[in-house]
Amino acid sequence: MMKKISSTPLHNNNQTPNHIRERNNRKFPILSAIPLRFSLRGYGFCMATLFLFCFGSLFYQLNGGPPKILLDIRQYLGQSTYLDDHGPPAPRVLPFPSQVVYNRVGKCGSRTVVILLRLLAEKHQFNLVSSDIHNKTRLTKHEQVDLMKNISNIPQPFLYTRHVHFLNFTRFRIEQPVYINIIRDPISRFLSNYFFRRFGDWRGEQNHLIRTPGMKDDERYLDINVCILENYPECSNPRVFYIIPYFCGQHPQCREPGLWALERAKQNVLENYLLVGILEELEDVLLLLERLLPHYFTGVLNIYKSPDYRKMGNMTGTVRKHTPSLEALQVLYHRMRYEYDFYNFIRDQFHLMKKKIGLRSVSQPPAYSPAFLRELALRTPEPLEEDEELDTDLDDANGWLVHP
Repeated sequence: MMKKISSTPLHNNNQTPNHIRERNNRKFPILSAIPLRFSLRGYGFCMATLFLFCFGSLFYQLNGGPPKILLDIRQYLGQSTYLDDHGPPAPRVLPFPSQVVYNRVGKCGSRTVVILLRLLAEKHQFNLVSSDIHNKTRLTKHEQVDLMKNISNIPQPFLYTRHVHFLNFTRFRIEQPVYINIIRDPISRFLSNYFFRRFGDWRGEQNHLIRTPGMKDDERYLDINVCILENYPECSNPRVFYIIPYFCGQHPQCREPGLWALERAKQNVLENYLLVGILEELEDVLLLLERLLPHYFTGVLNIYKSPDYRKMGNMTGTVRKHTPSLEALQVLYHRMRYEYDFYNFIRDQFHLMKKKIGLRSVSQPPAYSPAFLRELALRTPEPLEEDEELDTDLDDANGWLVHP
C-alpha cells in the first residue's frame, strides 16, 4: 500500500527561508535596502556613460590641451621629480595671473597707460615688454605663432603690450594669457587719430613730420569736413572700422564691417579678457585693474594723480584738434554704427563689473548719449547770422569730445 505523502514538509521548507529573511531584516535593517540583483541594462548604461566621458575628455585634450585645472596645478607645483624633491626647490609660477597681454588700441589712452606701467614695473618688479612695432596689427599665420611663442617665453610675471589684433593662443596649443584693454568713444578716437597723424602731440612741434614724412601739404591740411562728407578713404569704411578688429582677431573677415566681426569680438571679450575699460572713465579703469591685478597695479591711481606724472601725461595730448560740423558727425556716426554697438556693449560690461566689485563711480557721465546725433535731424533751430552759427555749431559739437 502506497503511503500518502503529506504536503506539510513542503510547506515548512517554503516558509523557513521567509522566516530567516524576516529575522535577518530585523537584525540588519540596512541590508534590506540594498538590492540583491543588478540589472544588466543598468550596468550597460553605466559603462556607456563612462566610455562617453572618457572619450569626450580625450577629444577635449587633443583639441585644447590638458584640462585647465591640471594646467593650473602643474603651473603652481612645477614639474616635480625625485631629484627635484631631494634638491633645491623647483621654481614655481605665481598662483595669480602671471601672463598678461595688453593689445592696446591706438589713440585710446595707451601711451598714458604705458607710462604708468613703466613706473609700476620698477615698483613691483614684473617684466614689462612693450613692443616698438606700431603699424603691424595683422599677422600671417607664421608670424602669429612666432609672436605667441616669444610672448610665452618671457620670464613670469610679465605684461606684454603692443598694437596688435587679438591672438588666439589656444588655436596653436599654446597657453592663453590674460588679456586687458581700453577703448574710447569711436568718433572721439577717430578725431584724435586724424589730427595726430597730421600734427602730432605736445612732445615736439616737428613730431608729426617724423611720423608722416611722405604726407603732402594738401593732405596734411585737408579739412576734416571735406574728408568726411566727400568720402575720402581715410574718413570712410573700412578705415573707420578700427576698434572691433582688435578684439575680433586675425581672421580676414574681422576687417570687414559687419555683424560677423562684431559678434566674434564680443565673444572674445567675454571669454578671454579680464577687463576692457573705457577711456572716458579712466580712473575707474585704474581702480578696477588695481583690484583685479594688484601684483601689477597696486598704487596706480596715486601715481596717476601725482604732479610729476601729470607733467608727463599732458605731453601726449594731440595738437590742433577741432571738431567737425554736426552734419559731418552725423555721417560719421552712421558709418561707425557697428563700432558704437561694440562700444555700448563694452561700456555696459564695464559698468556691470563695477557693480560686482562694489565700486562707486568717480567719473563724470558723457555729455551726450549716442542718441544725440540721431536726434539732431529733428531739431529746427532759428536761423542765425553766419558768424554766430559757426560758434554755436562748435559749442554743441565740442560736447562730443568727452576726453582729450
